[in-house]
Amino acid sequence: MKANKIILGMFAALAMTSCKDSFLEVTSPTDTFIDEYYTTKTSLDEALVAAYAPLHWYDYGSTWQYNALNFVSEFMSDDMYPNGSSNTDQPMLQLMFNYSCTPIVCLTGIWSDSYSGVKRSNDVLTYAEWVAEKGNITATEKADYEAQARLLRVFYYLQLWKFYGNVPCYFENLPSPYISEQLTADEVYAKVIAELEDIIASGNLKDDYPADQKGHVTKPLAYMIYAEMVMIQNDNGRYAKALAYMQELINSGRYQLTANFQDIWEESGEWNAESIFEINYFDDNSVRGWNNQLGAGGAVFPRLHGPRSWKANAGDPFEDVDAGWGFSAIPLHSVASFEEGDKRKEFSAFDLNAHGTSDDPGWMATGYCLYKYMCRKSNNKDQKADADLGFNNNLRVYRYAETLLNAAELLLKTGGSGSEAAKYVDEVRARAGLAALGNVTEDDILNERRHELMGEGKRYFDLVRTGKAASVLTPANDTGGYRTKTWSEDVRYLPIPQADIDAAQGTLKQNGSY
Repeated sequence: MKANKIILGMFAALAMTSCKDSFLEVTSPTDTFIDEYYTTKTSLDEALVAAYAPLHWYDYGSTWQYNALNFVSEFMSDDMYPNGSSNTDQPMLQLMFNYSCTPIVCLTGIWSDSYSGVKRSNDVLTYAEWVAEKGNITATEKADYEAQARLLRVFYYLQLWKFYGNVPCYFENLPSPYISEQLTADEVYAKVIAELEDIIASGNLKDDYPADQKGHVTKPLAYMIYAEMVMIQNDNGRYAKALAYMQELINSGRYQLTANFQDIWEESGEWNAESIFEINYFDDNSVRGWNNQLGAGGAVFPRLHGPRSWKANAGDPFEDVDAGWGFSAIPLHSVASFEEGDKRKEFSAFDLNAHGTSDDPGWMATGYCLYKYMCRKSNNKDQKADADLGFNNNLRVYRYAETLLNAAELLLKTGGSGSEAAKYVDEVRARAGLAALGNVTEDDILNERRHELMGEGKRYFDLVRTGKAASVLTPANDTGGYRTKTWSEDVRYLPIPQADIDAAQGTLKQNGSY
């Protein structure tokens, strides 16, 4: 049962439904004035749950778009097609694949949901002061609430920074007319990484939570965010600290690789010894539906990943796999990139023709799709609203395998030897059934990241940060012939939604040449 985990408890009653200025406003849950309501630990708990809620919305949230964090960034890489029924199915996804979004037809959900999360995290910090002034929480409790809210805010800004780059970045909620200075991507990085360092240094983040409270943000999550940001920014002045954080996690003994790669992606594999952070979803009594997309419960992204018009062969080991909308075809060049005998291949590039049949595979179909988040008939059987939004698949955000690969790369970046770094890489390869390398380069590590983390939202940012995007993300490298535009620095970030440009009264500058 996952129903008791923090992000899935009470947020339906607190959910917001607008993506415009209203996401900066607060409506009291009673007729009481806000400063009178938020005076107890119970009310502060409600505010904290509300701050966690937008994590759950990324797959289908306040702007009614499909924008699961792993899903959308993979389309901008070389390892996943948006496909669907046709080249007009979910047009913003099709345009993202070709770096051709417009400010009108673009990804608005991550922008809106992230700023909702920022606003709610800021609220918790304000309300914690009020509750503490009333003497209703201890100093230790106050520090815990503040640490969680601050790290949540960092997580939301991480998404804004990765996808949009040049964004408003503020740590106190804005007064009317809700306008803040737009910072450059470098300025956002500097502000957020300094905040993250201060959060970590405070010592107020917990290392872990009991099983029924998994989903809270933790110090290991902070470490993983830190390493990701530093590596994307190519901030060589912080490589050593990021490496130390990775090695602290490795040496702690708290994490280990799951013996069987497939087990990671089963419901029984959620929050296992490899998991550092997941976004929780559940089907038990899930009330999330098409008329209640912000309601508590399940996920929709498994239905999008499911193979289109597909039926498993009777008696097949994967007979539980259900048909979906076919938005995660794995290109043939990605299938071919796996080494012979790599046990991960089946669960990254799942061979549909080997296990079933389809009478309408859809646009861009290759015969392969991502298994990791495939919809299963058993994974939404206990939902109480709409089956499509009722899947219990948790989104795995950070796994220990990534910690090992981060450590290997950071070791090389700080003067370590290829043989030292190979110890981390070879541990990942051993689980995959592959021979040890014994010595690695940064290209070897990038290749290992591709195959270990395929479909998990890392590849695009890896190509950008390593300077390989312009040579890899080209029409010539797309075996399907669907990519018609070559990536360039001008399209590194997504366009800022035009509605928000307009609402900002001239203070927001559009990204690139959009």
